[in-house]
Amino acid sequence: MGIGGCIGLFALGAIMVFATDWHLKGIDVHTVGWILMAAGLLGVITYVNVFRRRRVGRRVDVDEVVEERRYYE
Repeated sequence: MGIGGCIGLFALGAIMVFATDWHLKGIDVHTVGWILMAAGLLGVITYVNVFRRRRVGRRVDVDEVVEERRYYE
């Protein structure tokens, strides 16, 4: 799941917690919303950490001297 899916989970959870007043028998909608928000936030944090690790990446040290020669005619 990408960052869009994680943000979508978070948004869906926020809607279920703050914007609904449903009462389903046997299911607490607000608790499910909090769980979805936590899962979305955890996904975003994980995605950002993985992306940052990829971005820092490899550093290549080259000790080779590059010589540029220009020929004029």
